[in-house]
Amino acid sequence: MRTIGLLGGMSWESSLVYYRLINEAVRTRCGELHSAKCIMHSVDFSEVAALQRAGDWDQLTHMLATGATGLRRAGAEMLVICTNTMHYIAEEVSRTAEIPLVHIADAVGADICQKKMRRVGLLGTKFTMEMDFYRNRLEKHFGIEVITPSAVDRQMVHDVIFNELCRGILSPSSKSEFLRVVNLLSRQGAEGIVLGCTEIPLLITESDAEVTLFDTTAIHAKAAIQAAFDQQPLHSSAFRSMLTGRPETMVEY
Repeated sequence: MRTIGLLGGMSWESSLVYYRLINEAVRTRCGELHSAKCIMHSVDFSEVAALQRAGDWDQLTHMLATGATGLRRAGAEMLVICTNTMHYIAEEVSRTAEIPLVHIADAVGADICQKKMRRVGLLGTKFTMEMDFYRNRLEKHFGIEVITPSAVDRQMVHDVIFNELCRGILSPSSKSEFLRVVNLLSRQGAEGIVLGCTEIPLLITESDAEVTLFDTTAIHAKAAIQAAFDQQPLHSSAFRSMLTGRPETMVEY
């Protein structure tokens, strides 16, 4: 098993879930007392959020690349960035730190394709919903059409993520609002809904909705384990196509 480098803290609420899911998967796969070989670098999310608000993605790239470089030097052989939004700069972070990356949108795209869906709704921070990095990756590599909520609902989802979920607050009223948006997207033709923020599955789960919900935290953690146990060299096209059956889509570096 390769040593997994986890770049977390964005927020630690969901990084905790990553750690649990990855270790549970290794125990299920290997049995007995086995657990994951992993190293975590956790950032101060307050600093990250301030730079996001300021639009200073260069400084954010430097911050995450420094953390990823430290993970590589500590022995990590692959990188998992434990958040959706920061995949906006994931490829540059991976290149700068010289460590291969398991991209969250690739894992999600492969899961959507396995369920034979072609149109999904996307919930997340305003950065994830409004910038094109996530949408373009799903559309370009997987042929998946992505739709998002109205501007008013995008703001609501964003505010709940930062003001509640990242602070460990799970509000019944916010859960109802999220499910209202899920139902609206479903009525607009979404076959499934991507929970494109790793905190959202803390609030709503598939048992709450009548439409398929894609838990990006769980999907990403599962992909990390698949990559960690894969026997192909990290730089081979076979490794990149492990999830998708398509070359050049899963890992960038």
